[in-house]
Amino acid sequence: MRVITGSARGRRLKELEGMETRPTTDRVKEGLFSAIQFDIEGRRVLDLFAGTGQLGIEALSRGAVHATFVDCRKDAVALIRENLAVTNLTNRARVVSGDSLAFLTSQKEKFDLVFLDPPYAADLLEKALDLATRFDILSPNGIIIVESPTEKVLPAPKSPYGFYRDYCYGKIKLTIFRREGNED
Repeated sequence: MRVITGSARGRRLKELEGMETRPTTDRVKEGLFSAIQFDIEGRRVLDLFAGTGQLGIEALSRGAVHATFVDCRKDAVALIRENLAVTNLTNRARVVSGDSLAFLTSQKEKFDLVFLDPPYAADLLEKALDLATRFDILSPNGIIIVESPTEKVLPAPKSPYGFYRDYCYGKIKLTIFRREGNED
C-alpha cells in the first residue's frame, strides 16, 4: 500500500495485521481519486472508519488542507498516527479514537469530502450515511464517497443531498453523493 501522488508520493504505508481491516486496493483508490481530482485541493476531509488512514492521507498528499481520521480500534488509531508521521502530514491531521457513528452525532464541524468505508459485515454503512446527511456535516457542494460491495443498494439521501455517480471495480463499488450549494 502506497501513496499514489502528491507531496507524499511513493511513501509506503503500514497495514494492520489480521483480516478485520480491508484496505482499499490501489486500483480502486486510483479510480476514486481520479473521479474527485478537482475537488481535493484546499478541502477539509473526514476519513470515517479510517483503518490505515490511507484515503485521508492520499487526500492530504494531493493538497487537502486538513483531514480528520476516526476509528474505534486502538491499533488502527496508532497505525494512522504512524502513517501520518511517515508521510510528514501530522500537522494537517486530527486522529480521533472512538465510535464513528457517535462522532457523526456530536460533530459541529463541516467537511468538504467524507470517505465512508466501514467493515462490510458490520451493517454500519446505511447508518453512517443517514447520520452524515441528517446531521448535515458537509459544506455546500461537499462530497461523500462510499465504498461498498458491487451488489449493495444504497438508500437515496434526502435533499439537499443527492446521488451523483457509481463506479465499479470488480466486486467493489464507489458511490458518490453530492450536497447542493446554498441557494441565495
